[in-house]
Order: sequence, then C-alpha cells, then structure tokens
Amino acid sequence: MNYKITIVMLLAVLLGACTEESSKTKTFTSSLLQYDEKIDGIISQMTLDEKVNMLHGKYMFVSAGVERLGIADMVYADGPFGIREEMEPKSWAPLGWENDKATFFPTGSALAATWSPELAYAYGTGMAKEARLRGKDVILGPAINIQRIPTGGRTYEYMSEDPFLSSQLAVEYTKGAQDNGVAACLKHYALNNQENNRGTVNVIVGERAMREIYLPPFKAAVQEADAYSVMAAYNKVNGWWCAENDVLLNQILRNEWGFGGFVVSDWNGTHSSVESVKHGLNVEMPDSRYLGTALLDSVKAGAVSEEVIDQRVREILRVRLAIEPIPAEEANQVVTSQPESQKIAYDVACKSVVLLKNEGILPLDLSKKPLIAVIGENAVREMGNGGIGAGVKTLYEVTPLEGLKNRIGDRAEIQYAQGYVPVELDFARIFGGKSQEDIDREDKEKAVLNKRLNKEAVELASKADIVLFIGGDNRAVETEANDRENIFLPSGQDDLIQQISAVNENIVTVLVSGAPNDLNTVKPLSKALLQSWFNGTEGGNALADILVGNISPSGRLPFTLPIKLEDSPAYALGSYPQGAKKGDIFVDLVEEKESEAHAADGKLENDPNTAYYSEESLVGYRWFDTKNKPVMYPFGYGLSYTEFAYADINTTQESYGADETISLSFNLSNTGDMAAEEVVQVYVHRINPSVEWPFKELKAFTRVPLEPGVNQTVTLEIPVEDLQYWNEETQAWANDLCDIELLVGASSADIRLKKQVSLK
Repeated sequence: MNYKITIVMLLAVLLGACTEESSKTKTFTSSLLQYDEKIDGIISQMTLDEKVNMLHGKYMFVSAGVERLGIADMVYADGPFGIREEMEPKSWAPLGWENDKATFFPTGSALAATWSPELAYAYGTGMAKEARLRGKDVILGPAINIQRIPTGGRTYEYMSEDPFLSSQLAVEYTKGAQDNGVAACLKHYALNNQENNRGTVNVIVGERAMREIYLPPFKAAVQEADAYSVMAAYNKVNGWWCAENDVLLNQILRNEWGFGGFVVSDWNGTHSSVESVKHGLNVEMPDSRYLGTALLDSVKAGAVSEEVIDQRVREILRVRLAIEPIPAEEANQVVTSQPESQKIAYDVACKSVVLLKNEGILPLDLSKKPLIAVIGENAVREMGNGGIGAGVKTLYEVTPLEGLKNRIGDRAEIQYAQGYVPVELDFARIFGGKSQEDIDREDKEKAVLNKRLNKEAVELASKADIVLFIGGDNRAVETEANDRENIFLPSGQDDLIQQISAVNENIVTVLVSGAPNDLNTVKPLSKALLQSWFNGTEGGNALADILVGNISPSGRLPFTLPIKLEDSPAYALGSYPQGAKKGDIFVDLVEEKESEAHAADGKLENDPNTAYYSEESLVGYRWFDTKNKPVMYPFGYGLSYTEFAYADINTTQESYGADETISLSFNLSNTGDMAAEEVVQVYVHRINPSVEWPFKELKAFTRVPLEPGVNQTVTLEIPVEDLQYWNEETQAWANDLCDIELLVGASSADIRLKKQVSLK
C-alpha cells in the first residue's frame, strides 16, 4: 500500500468535510458569552470547594450558588406542562401549600396537535410567568424527544414523531420562556425514546438517523432560541451514558452548535465523576454522589484539571447572570395559576382537538333538547396528576362532563354513567412487588364491578338520543418510567362500546389520551370520533365548545395512528421491546446499582438493554409512506366543520441553487359556511436522489384562518439548506441536488397540489 497517497487522500477528505461543514452549518454565537469577562472576575475569587459545590444538587430542585460572592442558588421548576407543587427541600413530600396551585397546560402531544408555533410561544410565556411567581430560575422543559414508539410512556409529554414539527414548536416554547425571564431546559438529550429500562438501555443508532431525526429539535432550540440549559437523558447512546457522552455534550452540543449554557443530569442519572465533568456535565442532580467530594478528590489527585472545573462553573454562571434571581421573600406571594395562563391553556386546548371522523352528527343538534348520555370515567377524570414523575397541582381542572354542562346548560338533558373501572397506578404491580394471588383477587373484584358499571351505562344509552362516549387512557396508563404493553383501550372499553352500539347507534367517541390507541373497534361503531388529549386546566370547556359548534375543530395529528401496533416500524422490525422490564432508575432511587460507564467489548447481540434503531430514519409516517403500508389515520390528519379548496400552485423559480430558498404559493378557499382554520402542510419528495430518502418529509406548514367564502394566497418557504442530509463518510451536511416534488396538502396522505422543481 502507498501510505503517502493514502494519507494525502485522507487529508483531502477531512479538509473537504471541514469546508463543506463550515459552508453549510449556520454559525451561532450564544448571547450568554457576553458575561464571560465578568465571570472571569468571579471565578478568580472562588475557592475550589466553592466551585465544586456548584456542580451538584443542594436540595431536590436546587443547586448551589456562592452566597459569599452574591451568587444566588439555581432553583428548578419541574415541568414541562405546569409548575410542580412545592416540596420538602430534601424529599418528594409536598409542603401542602395553597399558593402553589398552578395552571395545568395541555401536555406535549396536545401542543403539537395545534401545529402552531405562535401558541408554543404563548405556552412558554405562561409557564415562565408562573415559574417567576414561584421564584424559579429554570423550567425543566420543553420535552422534545421524538415519539419513536406508540407505546412510549412519555409520548403524551413529547411533541411529535416528526423532527421539523417538533423543532418549530421547541424553538417558540423556549423563546417564550426565556423572553419572560426563565431559562428553558431542553430534555431529554438525547434519544430517550422509551421508558422501559431507560436507566440502563444503550441506544445504537446510525449517525445519519441521529442527525436527521432525533437531534434537530435540540439543535433548533439551541441555535434559533439560544436555549440556556439542557438535561442529559438517563440512557446511553452508542455505548456512553448521556450524562458523560463527549460526542453529544462537547463535540455536538457545544463545539458544533455553539451552546453556551449548562447541562444538568436527569435526577439520579449521573454515573461517574471524572468522565462526567470532562465530557460536559455541569450539574449532578439531586445529590452529590459523583460531583461532590469524589470530584474534589479527583481534582486534588490530578485526574481532573481545575481548568475543566472552571469551564463547567463558567457555563453555569452565564445562565445565573442572564436570569435574575427572585428573592425568597418575593416568591409565592400569590396563587400560581393566573387568568392569563388559564387563557393560554384554553387556546391551546381549543386548537389541539382533532376531529377524526364525522358522519354529520357534529356539531351536536340541541334544538329539540335531547337526552345526552355521557359515558366513560374519563368524562370526570382529572389528568393533571396520576402518573409517575411530573404532575401539576391545579387550581382547577374542567373535566369533559363539567365543560359540557357549562356550554350546554338547559339546552339538553345530560346524564352520566361511569361505564368502566379505570386503571389506577399500582407501583407494586408495575415493579413486581405484588403476589400473583393478590393480583388475581383484585382482577376478579374489578371484573365484577366492571360488569355492573357496563350494565348501568348500557341502560342509560338505551334511553338517550345521543351517546358521548368519553374514554381513552389516563395518566396511570400513560406514565413516565413505564411503556404500555399495547395500545388497546384499557378497562374493556372496546367491549363496552360494542354493548352500547347494540342499543344506540348515535355514538360520538372522544379519546382522552396522549398517545395512539387501537381504533379498530370504536371507529366503525362511532358516528363521530375525536382525539382530545390530556388537555389541561380548560380542556373540558374547549372540548365542549367544539362538540356544540362554538368552534370548528382544527387540531391535526402529530403522529401516525396505525391500524395495529405491529405495523409501526420498531415493532415491525422486532427492535422493540428488547426484553423484560426491570425496575426504574427514577422510581427505585434507594437501590442504586453500579453500571459500567461504557460498553467496551461490543457484544450487544443478546443484551436486553440494547436498543437497535434498525428502522434508521424511517420513523412514523416516513416508514408507512416508504413501505406503502396503510394506516388508520395519517400524520397531519384532522377534519373541520367546513371544507377547504386548494388551487393554483406556483413557485418563484423552476430551479433553485444550494444557497437559495424555495418559495411556493397557492390559493386556499373556505368553501363551507363556518369560519375555521386550515393547517396547510408541505412535504418534499425526491424524484432522482443520489442517496436513500424516506418517500416524503414535512418541510413547511402554517395555520390559515378563513371566514366562509373567503380565499387567500398562502406563501411558504423552504431553504434548500434544510433539504440536506448527513453524509456519514465526510461527517458533514451535504446537498443532494436532484429533482424534487413539492406536495401541498391537508395531511401526509391528503395531497392536494404538486409542483416539481429542480435543485442545482
């Protein structure tokens, strides 16, 4: 082999990669760097003990400042859909205050269903204002991991299966929070896409898929919103714990993206002293096992330089100087939930509800004062709390039944039947602490009660003019620390709706869920079908406004609803689930186990704690479209009480260069008789690419409000730079200059207009 030629060729590739990377990656300089000169003076006055004291938890949701130098502690607010109640400093026990009752904002998938960056900004604003009233500096949110599996325990908390939609919302949520004086903490960085074994699982993912699918929301929030902090996930990525992953934290987050803030571990998610602090972790929460005395000893022994400690402290101080601390005596003076935030929660809820099916039964006809049977425990269930992890002690929460009574009044007779026994959170059952004998006895008792509740519901349905079946999941079914085993409706709801349909065919089904459910039974038996989410403080009023026709539904699915779970990519390929569920890192804080820092032997084939992302970039609708597999309802889908017509698509050019922006326009008309909003979506299909791509990808969208009979020219832009792919050989973003088809429509499957252009 000619080693001289080989070295020259290698240098050429590396130089080419550097050139391409520098020309294609947007430069970004964090505003936090403006404080560095002042920080130099602060650090010069600090002792080593004071520096290390800033790098770990002081209390459950507080990390230390330096009182001697006037540096306030950093106070965290557990989120991301409401400010958590106040707790004892060193435990999870609530203090039992009244003023800490907060607004429950619709959860992540509900926000995503609005397809509205404007509402995401308002959402961040509301969260920040309530956090400030409570004296908080950092909101632990937004939660922006991709919804890889329909069963994911935090699907309700995350936003979407699509990185572009998630990115647009993450940017605005972050801006809304930070413009109002609170640091956002992006979580969970990165690839925290399952809850089962999240504290031990090692994600094996190709770099192109990582760069194109899983990292874009984080990158966008850093570079477009200047996010001040990031939370490292529990899991490993390609062999390294996220809290000590040099590639993720230093190479990508800081060096490549320009992140200027600090990285905090997820609670109990730190695994080392030396590697964590060297590889980019700033704060270990909630204690000091690794970044306390052990780190101090490591510095004194020469295993970690004080320069590294100084840099970690600097990154924290940047945020501390950017966020004005609230004196303790000024916090918690008024109740947390305020009317302004409640209005934001209502607005999000209104625009999140997705109408999946309507055979003319909606809006409800109240002209003859019908008897409406409201059936289902979710009609009266509050969703602010109920699962493991973050919850909201709400000032109030309007349930669907309350909302219907509020909006209908005496225009109909409303009667309620519970219908089924709900799932309740049972730690012993989830984590193996209950005997099979006790489980069998409890199940038998529930079956008897369920049968009685079924009978009562059917009797009520038989007398009613209309049945509103309000089912779905609850926060005990969809919960942090535990993925669902399937997506069937719990508590025998399918069986119940079959019984109801035998006595009354006028069924409107409302699914109060944060994630996909199997709809094979309820869809054909329902004359109307809606997805209503865990929709916050004002969710019941928003739902009722849509059911009675005060508002036209305008939510769109942020994920694909499959015909059956086994059709979804990770299940179809057998890459999930990997093995048995074994406890949880967050729940089981007492019984901590030492784990090796990274996998060195590469023997992963039989490891149940290894997640191979074998579908690569084909996540969600990308999989179904590329594999030409039918779905129950496609990504981006949602009906209205009116109709919209699309016409006359045009672009400003027939071809676009690599540094140009595609501009397309078309005419949109409201052809119905009700004011409504259409969510216009633009997908890109590559016609003759040089590398593999999904069949199509979302690259632009907007909400368009239109009065009846009105038409409007809609213009959308797509920078050609946003159509690049990650070239694993050159380790850089690269153009695939080919012909593309611009697909404009109302969902990923409902394409109304097409226009071909070329990239040159």
